[in-house]
Amino acid sequence: MKKSILVLCAFSFLAPATISAHCQVPCGIYNDDNVIESMHTDFETIEKASKQIIELSKNPSKNAHQLTRWITNKESHAQAIQDKILNYFLAQRLKLAEAESNKGTYITKLQLCHQIIVTAMKCKQSTDATNVAKLHDLMHDFEKHFGTKKK
Repeated sequence: MKKSILVLCAFSFLAPATISAHCQVPCGIYNDDNVIESMHTDFETIEKASKQIIELSKNPSKNAHQLTRWITNKESHAQAIQDKILNYFLAQRLKLAEAESNKGTYITKLQLCHQIIVTAMKCKQSTDATNVAKLHDLMHDFEKHFGTKKK
């Protein structure tokens, strides 16, 4: 009996595995509304951090530790936006089939993804309110194009 179990186990490793997945995460965990909502939270953190960095920079020697915390926080939330665009929307939600059936919509979504990634990068690099405002506008535009139920 032991031998037959061992033989079956050995042959099970030789059997071809046919696993078909259409996304990087199990279905039902993420959806566009939740991901976009978390991106808005990331944005709000970037916006607040930028304002705090500007204020605390008026006396950097006194506020060195807080400045470091806000800078790190701002950069991590900007990176989080970039990661969500790259790993969720570009990798899973923007479909090549849409490029064939509705090229204009596909290109618009692709451009928005790129603009958000670049603008989030600029938010990491500075506290320029222009970049923060641009990221805000792009995210609302993005939300409309990805067809969420909110707003």
